[in-house]
Amino acid sequence: MDFLVLFLWYLTFILVTVILICICSKTPRLKGLAQEGAQLCSCVFPKCLQRATQRFFHYLFHTRNHIFIVLHLVLQGTVYVEYTWEILGYCQDLEFSLSYLLLPYLLLIVNLVFFTLTCVTNPGTITKADELLFLQVYEFDNVMFPQNARCSTCDLRKPARSKHCRVCDRCVHRFDHHCVWVNNCIGAWNTRYFLTYLLTLTVSAATIAAVSAAFLVHLVMVSDLYQEMYHDDLGRLQEMDFVLIIQYLFLSFPRIVFLLGFVLVLSFLLGGYLCFVIYLAATNQTTNEWYRGDWTWCQHCPLVARSQSADPKVYRNIHSRGLWSNLGEIFLPALPYYQKKKK
Repeated sequence: MDFLVLFLWYLTFILVTVILICICSKTPRLKGLAQEGAQLCSCVFPKCLQRATQRFFHYLFHTRNHIFIVLHLVLQGTVYVEYTWEILGYCQDLEFSLSYLLLPYLLLIVNLVFFTLTCVTNPGTITKADELLFLQVYEFDNVMFPQNARCSTCDLRKPARSKHCRVCDRCVHRFDHHCVWVNNCIGAWNTRYFLTYLLTLTVSAATIAAVSAAFLVHLVMVSDLYQEMYHDDLGRLQEMDFVLIIQYLFLSFPRIVFLLGFVLVLSFLLGGYLCFVIYLAATNQTTNEWYRGDWTWCQHCPLVARSQSADPKVYRNIHSRGLWSNLGEIFLPALPYYQKKKK
């Protein structure tokens, strides 16, 4: 019974974590469900509570704040405290390679450096002083980025591939998205930092998962647990199966199994998103352009609503110059190139 209770708590924790990440990623389907839930709650909760909840979520997702930065650092710190307190000592007793055990700490240092750079670096804010400069950087396609468009908020001509961020209240050059975890927009000048930050975060989570799994597997192999026998409810002698081994490990090392489950789920989520970001970088697209683009794979989907315009225009990616040129545009410093343009 204790195992079932712990396991249910564990599943609840994982489910809440996944839902939180989906909310922060602003998944359209989940936003629709949230709106339906808000309408349902309007019939149950008093209006004062509704207004307080709306103000809280508006502050959380529609204004610049440090809540998610603090949450990010708390979660990361908790994982590393558990790794140091629980796993590191056990693995040293089992004579694991020290370089293998210290790798997560090296990744942590690199990750925090690029996390800080992503947070504090100007993503490419467009002002009246450099408006003409940014207008010359990218070619207009007159489909997604019309040539004479203006930002009604900033009263600026909108350069190609730019977008006004409602959270930061500024137009950003080569706008990708606004990331609540770094409390900053991701644009032309900090995309390389964000990509490296995401890569090191994914690798560090995967490394901790690998060390934790290796410790548990090594423990099972050393103790010959898989060869043990037990009596079932009918008194028959049975061999230990996989489920019972997991249950034994869960009851003997609950914190390590919790940690392993969390970093495994996190590794898969971050790994999937990292692959998506690398795909965008390799094809010279931004998240904003990909989201607004005309995807050929969904043109024949009956669930996708398509506008019936008299003069339909299909978006094409005109900025891709090949893999290495696309990656070079992200990772090589862009500021000297703009200064050259200005001259």
